[in-house]
Amino acid sequence: MDTDALTPGLLQELRATRPYPALSLTMPTHRRAPDNAQDAVRLRNLVTEAGNRLDADPRVTHEARAAVKAQLDRAVAEVDQRRALDSLVILADTDEYQIWQLPRTAPERVVLSDSYLTRNLVAAKAGAQMFWVLSLSAEHASLFSGTNDGLRPEKRDGFPLTAPHEEPNPQREERIGDTPSTYSSEDARNFLRTVDDSLRAVLAADPRPLFLIGLAPALSLLDEVGESAKPAVGRVAKGTTADTTAPELAKELAPALEDWRKEAAARIKDRLDKAHSSRSFAGGLDEVWLAVREGRAGLVAVEEHYEQTVRVTDGHLEPVGPDVPPSTDGQVREDIVDELVEAALDKGCEVAFVADDSLADHKRLAAVLRF
Repeated sequence: MDTDALTPGLLQELRATRPYPALSLTMPTHRRAPDNAQDAVRLRNLVTEAGNRLDADPRVTHEARAAVKAQLDRAVAEVDQRRALDSLVILADTDEYQIWQLPRTAPERVVLSDSYLTRNLVAAKAGAQMFWVLSLSAEHASLFSGTNDGLRPEKRDGFPLTAPHEEPNPQREERIGDTPSTYSSEDARNFLRTVDDSLRAVLAADPRPLFLIGLAPALSLLDEVGESAKPAVGRVAKGTTADTTAPELAKELAPALEDWRKEAAARIKDRLDKAHSSRSFAGGLDEVWLAVREGRAGLVAVEEHYEQTVRVTDGHLEPVGPDVPPSTDGQVREDIVDELVEAALDKGCEVAFVADDSLADHKRLAAVLRF
């Protein structure tokens, strides 16, 4: 599955306690040759490590060991290297497996616990800048899920929708003197009310920024008959059809998306500058980590590709080199940035990923404090 499938409900389900062992396997992957040639070998090695861990763990029964190994084997057989992004996450227990391919790197890890490791999924979702796109006319409405990597058609909550087709009524045309305008007919209004209802359901289940694309009369009528589309962050007055493809839509939306991202980055910078001036600011990994743990962070901004291995000493984080392996006692942690992101979101903190080097003066990580 891709990042945009990670709804709040599914994340809650993945975090739920389950019978031991719940196995989480993570590894970096490569999108293109020749680097991706090493991915299959790395995956086989991690699967072997997972098997050895299961064999050596006295808490794992023979039946559970065999079941988890079988689920893991099924997952590996299903991995499509052609769809590889920047990391692979496999989750498996005695009853199921899940495969996640993420646009954010993750370290090599095999974890056995009573719940799945979700911090890499959470960080990838937070950094993906996910949004919805509604392609609209008086005859159709299509929904697309958007991330930094492009658009993908979505079939949910009734989408895609097609207006009922009615045969022309000559008697009606004679009574009113002409064929009614496409966007003034009651049929069009009823159809767009249906679109509004479906869009409301989508946004309630998975709130994201919304972009609209369609002819101006269609967008205006949608606003007139409903409320769901009014908070849209971007509108593109361009005619579309039910056959308009995701790449075609992405091309038309590109300027609006770029404006949205620039505006969002400017708002984050302004909030950080004001916090710095008012001394409600934390900068650097250790300061931000402490603020997040204490629930004092209201906004955490982190550079897109920031990674850091640390040693935890007396509750503080000490950066170490990438060649230092993770320790069994948890004192050396390889994925501390993703762990911080997950902890921040758990405490209701807003997380924003920003351009590399934009936080160079603050050691690549900064926070606006609540108090």
